[in-house]
Amino acid sequence: MLKVIFWKLVYFSYVLLLPLLLTSFAPWIVIVAFLSMHFVTGFCISIVFQTAHVMPDASFPLPDNAGKLENERLVHQLATTCNFAPRSRLFSWLIGGLNFQIEHHLFPHISHVHYRRLAPIVKKTTEEFGIPYYSYPTFFSALQSHGTMLRKLGSMPYKGAH
Repeated sequence: MLKVIFWKLVYFSYVLLLPLLLTSFAPWIVIVAFLSMHFVTGFCISIVFQTAHVMPDASFPLPDNAGKLENERLVHQLATTCNFAPRSRLFSWLIGGLNFQIEHHLFPHISHVHYRRLAPIVKKTTEEFGIPYYSYPTFFSALQSHGTMLRKLGSMPYKGAH
């Protein structure tokens, strides 16, 4: 916990305190810039992760009474994760290969620069074993499907707390 607090203090010092002390910008401008940076970053990250996980194709398995999931880890990752825009080198570069979420989850210790070449191998292997491999051709098709999923979730009846 001390490490977390220390690094938070370091972060806020150089991102907020130094600009407040060393620039001629009004404090409100520095604070608005700081909040804007976090808003834009948070929005971009949430869009990437939502289009990789909250999709109509993805499953949302629940553990049994013993707390165990039906499938082992790798099959679970394939059933709950989607790729998008696999042919877009620019998009892949901009988001650090996170459009290859399946490969990112299956091979977390392999550099994202290899995901593009791994994807066809993973897809072929999933076909051989009858395991799902979800991929959307473009980011916008993934966003559209995500919107469909949000509409579906938003129209479900509320069951209340049990």
